[in-house]
Amino acid sequence: MTRVKRGTTANKRRKKVIKMAKGYKWGRKSKYKAAKDAVRHALGYAYRDRKNRKRTFRQLWNIKINAGAREQGITYSQFINKLKKAKIEINRKMLAHLAENKPEIFNKIIEKTK
Repeated sequence: MTRVKRGTTANKRRKKVIKMAKGYKWGRKSKYKAAKDAVRHALGYAYRDRKNRKRTFRQLWNIKINAGAREQGITYSQFINKLKKAKIEINRKMLAHLAENKPEIFNKIIEKTK
């Protein structure tokens, strides 16, 4: 059986990890063992936080809607309930945008629900 030299494959793999660790501090950007660990953690955090970003933005939109609704003397939960009963289908992202930037339109929506 012929001898197989695996240096090129291993070097490619190591180079890829080092490239992914570009911009990290200290030895984590240049030493393979440290870089591998740092990249593994970073990828895990990136995956987790892609999910968390959706949660965080929904919380922010709810806060903005609540602030806009309370100016009209209605709570967030009451407003959302009345929207559903009035069969007005508008997502929270748009409601938050209206509450923040176009309060006159947001107030008209609240009037429609009452």
